[in-house]
Amino acid sequence: MSSTIKNEHIAALVQSIDKELSNRFIKLDPSGYFLIRLEPPSAELVVEHYSNDLDDKGIAIDPETGEPLSCNQARKRIPTKVFKGRSAKEVGIKLSESEEPCLISRLDHAMYLGRELQRAESCLINGEIYIQD
Repeated sequence: MSSTIKNEHIAALVQSIDKELSNRFIKLDPSGYFLIRLEPPSAELVVEHYSNDLDDKGIAIDPETGEPLSCNQARKRIPTKVFKGRSAKEVGIKLSESEEPCLISRLDHAMYLGRELQRAESCLINGEIYIQD
């Protein structure tokens, strides 16, 4: 088996595993969630933190109405904090070392953010569109 075929096989396997894992139930971090985007003109990664108001079932709700939040919601939420940096490492350090208290309370959330920041950095470097998983 050539190394190209072997690498393609490994890439397909990894994509399959990641796709399956992306469909699992995810427990929300009570400290909030982050939206990651790129600002190509300034060559920066931008990470916005939003608070989570959770009901007793752990579902994110609108703090004003008590209704579950939708991904398609028309109302613009305002971030509680915005972090910017030119590398995944720079932003990761700002997220994990400069805030008191830390805005990440779950280890799985921290690991997810690290993966997403690396993907976003790669897209920024390669001029690709970044879509957060």
